[in-house]
Amino acid sequence: MSWINRVRNAIPFIAKKETTAETLWHKCPSCAEMVFIKEWEDNLSVCPRCDHHGRIGPSERFEQILDAGFILLPTPPVQEDPLKFRDSKRYPDRIKAARQSTGDQDALINARGAIDDVPLVMGVQNFAFMGGSMGMGVGAAFIQGVNEAIGHNCPYVIFTAAGGARMQEGILSLMQMPRATVAIRKLHAAGLPYIVVLTDPTTGGVTASYAMLGDIQIAEPNALIGFAGQRVIESTIREKLPDGFQRAEYLLEHGMLDMVVHRRDLRDTLARVIGYLTPRAAA
Repeated sequence: MSWINRVRNAIPFIAKKETTAETLWHKCPSCAEMVFIKEWEDNLSVCPRCDHHGRIGPSERFEQILDAGFILLPTPPVQEDPLKFRDSKRYPDRIKAARQSTGDQDALINARGAIDDVPLVMGVQNFAFMGGSMGMGVGAAFIQGVNEAIGHNCPYVIFTAAGGARMQEGILSLMQMPRATVAIRKLHAAGLPYIVVLTDPTTGGVTASYAMLGDIQIAEPNALIGFAGQRVIESTIREKLPDGFQRAEYLLEHGMLDMVVHRRDLRDTLARVIGYLTPRAAA
């Protein structure tokens, strides 16, 4: 051992930075290529080899889409564990673990900001928070986002990512579907646009409600979008589904989406769409 290493090891307050494969490389889940973490992040969490769009959370999404200076809206309080649900773990323990791992209070976070100085309210679902599942907290946050948009006379844009309704809240989670639908009607009554960006995956009760009610439906490439799973559908109808079924490009081809947009182009696309739907007074 050299003298410098002996000195470093003898001084406990000198931080020893560990460099491991996990801190240097990211393995693309689509093509299995190893990509430098910095290259992955600089490319907006999109694989530079196969163009696979990785899943990202609210903080990354806000930074990518909104102008600097956006304001995060406080998560609205709701009753937690109304059914005293327990499976292999207590529901409050699952919520606590999700909050610790993501840093978010629930699966939907709203922010008020602007794109190219055009104001909007934007919501982002975090699939890392219990699969982005829709419970009372998500329903309350969705209504909060709509009311904030109405109060500031601007569009509401939501990025969806969810496995469906949150089973730990039973019928209360399903009630968020009509609540969200009524909120969207209020937004339309105020003459304000509602824009949906579907990301991978968007399924279940979220797809059956606010994810498919946008004035403009946008999706990221190859995003999984559907209600029931492909195996469930095949076993029910006893037929083999076509290749690419429930993927964004298939839905675009069959008229369920308006456009599929690469992540690097999303900000400019949203700015253009919002400009079309909310013409400035000078126009």
